[in-house]
Amino acid sequence: MTPGMTPDRPDTLDAERNETSGDSGYRVPGLERGLKILMEFSPREPVLGAPELSRRLNIPRTTVFRLLQTLEALGFLERADKDRNYRLGVAVLRLGFEYLSSLELTDFGLPIIERLRDDTGLTSHIVIRDGRDVVFVAKAQSHAPIFSSVKVNVGTRLPAYATTHGQVLMGDLSFEELKKLYPEPELERFTAQTPATVDDLYERIRDDARRGFAISESSFERGISVVSAPVRNDTHRIVAVITTTIPRREIGASLLDSGLVDKVRRAAEELSQRLNYRPKLGPNAGSKYMKALGL
Repeated sequence: MTPGMTPDRPDTLDAERNETSGDSGYRVPGLERGLKILMEFSPREPVLGAPELSRRLNIPRTTVFRLLQTLEALGFLERADKDRNYRLGVAVLRLGFEYLSSLELTDFGLPIIERLRDDTGLTSHIVIRDGRDVVFVAKAQSHAPIFSSVKVNVGTRLPAYATTHGQVLMGDLSFEELKKLYPEPELERFTAQTPATVDDLYERIRDDARRGFAISESSFERGISVVSAPVRNDTHRIVAVITTTIPRREIGASLLDSGLVDKVRRAAEELSQRLNYRPKLGPNAGSKYMKALGL
């Protein structure tokens, strides 16, 4: 060994191998491991210790201890008790909520879904897609006591293909893009209404896209129905949905007769307009668009 040089550490060697590998790109193993540790914490398991994390992630326990101490020093983790157990720290919340609050969707959309909530009496949300998941990014809670049992909050993630929200959000995807997102031959069924294959999913997506909205009656969770409509931005892409939640197995005729679908669609159109979306209008279509916006 040349004098003054120190032996290569395993992490350094891993990083160099990753940087020269065409398959893995410029990945940093230490950062990747730290993020994987943070992702292990959940509402079901808010407290975890080094031995359990080491076992789950197949990382040496000494490495896990160093990563935990680093994350603790940065505020992303904190001690849950006097032992070596940890829980998520305030830095995680600060990072997440500062990001969400910076989104135009939440800045522009929250007053819109609050008005929708007041007009319908129903809890309303803004939902986006993150890969194979949908994420709830804004919420206007109904004042009705029946909604206290509906546990869907900002940050909740659900499988996109199995939810009406996700199917509306994927309305721009081609069949090839959908197959790339879901390469498996069969999809997990949550209810009898869950699409069983990508072909079934694509057919459902196209139906919703042609309709311009979607209605779901207990299709993902029994006892919960929804009405969702797409939000588009200035590139004409679907970037979100606005949805209302009905805590019942079915949507009653009286609720539909009250104009619920039109109210949800108008809310989505208003948010789309605020995101500088302008539809490609054909002959004599301008008056229809202005009427839809209430102008």
